[in-house]
Amino acid sequence: MKRLIAAIISAIIAAGITSYAYSEYSTEKIAYGMGVETDSENRPLGAVSAQRQYGDKGALFIGEAQHKRIWLTFDEGYENGYTADILDTLKEKQVKAVFFVTYDYCKDNPQLVRRMIDEGHTVGNHTWSHPSLPDCSPDELDAELSLLHKYVHDTFGYDMYVMRPPMGEFSEQVLAHAKQMGYTTVLWSFAYPDWDVNDQPEKDAAYDKITSKTHNGAVYLLHAVSETNAAILSDVIDYWHENGYQMTPM
Repeated sequence: MKRLIAAIISAIIAAGITSYAYSEYSTEKIAYGMGVETDSENRPLGAVSAQRQYGDKGALFIGEAQHKRIWLTFDEGYENGYTADILDTLKEKQVKAVFFVTYDYCKDNPQLVRRMIDEGHTVGNHTWSHPSLPDCSPDELDAELSLLHKYVHDTFGYDMYVMRPPMGEFSEQVLAHAKQMGYTTVLWSFAYPDWDVNDQPEKDAAYDKITSKTHNGAVYLLHAVSETNAAILSDVIDYWHENGYQMTPM
């Protein structure tokens, strides 16, 4: 993998894409988690604090408190057979979502990525090879974002403008670098243990967990590999609609 990234960096430099130096920004790795404490409006205090601290650096953790808006996002590291069902549900409910994809996902599932784009969803950059971005050099960060950006542009005619750092790990330098490249870095204000395909949450418990955490400006992180998420998505969307929430693309 290091040899591949080195080749990517060489290709980017040869193509005239300039890397950026951000020595004034901290390189300290931040492993984000919003915690469990909430304010009087059910908004996670960790997400509110992170938005206040990093929002001016091009990051989104949670939206404005006055709007009954939800951003529904899915991470797509690999396909587990449920994305088509998720897309079917979104189409039926007339809801737009955000799908964060890696290079391997795009290469292996072009028909699903094409469908995401054609049906009006936002496709986001989840990096070329899913590394911890604070561990990358500026040139490696360029490679992780730029090569996937170019691949999606060349293959699907689509320009990405949001990105999600793998594992939720970032630094101030990563945020500033991504912003300079034209990206908003999207984290989340809700996530739950849904990614382990061998230990899926029980459907009723998952539904209760997701709906009970509903809040204005929510950024929901779900994983499309989850059988549970695919099964309960329609009912979750119905709950949000019945309670006056709008789900919009980024």
